[in-house]
Amino acid sequence: MNWGKGIVGGMIVFMLFIIAMSVYMFMAPEDQYDHQYYEKGLNFDKFYNKEAQVVKDHAQPVIKISGGIITLTFDQPAKGTITFMRPSNDAMDKTYNIDGKEAQFPVVLVGKGQWQFVFDWVSNNKAYLYQKEVYLK
Repeated sequence: MNWGKGIVGGMIVFMLFIIAMSVYMFMAPEDQYDHQYYEKGLNFDKFYNKEAQVVKDHAQPVIKISGGIITLTFDQPAKGTITFMRPSNDAMDKTYNIDGKEAQFPVVLVGKGQWQFVFDWVSNNKAYLYQKEVYLK
């Protein structure tokens, strides 16, 4: 075999590899990055203080799942929101208002699978933020 043919063959294989990788890159789905990255970075202290307040006051909401019902119970009357975030599909994210010591949601309303519950509420003039990963069956 001639060295020239080997070099040209190697270059062709390399170029086909680069073309295949380029096509694959453009066919891949869009990256799931946070578009509000910088704004959240500027407000980090605010969120951190809300999360620290939950630990300080032992105010974690109690999550109970039984009979197809998700029951969320707070120590004190709470007013705010709960966001059910689906890590695998942003289109399934849902946000609901909460007002009182207890809130109930049917599992069917949310859907089965892995979820991240994000609680953002105010109780006794204190702001709280709590996140919990839950797997619904």
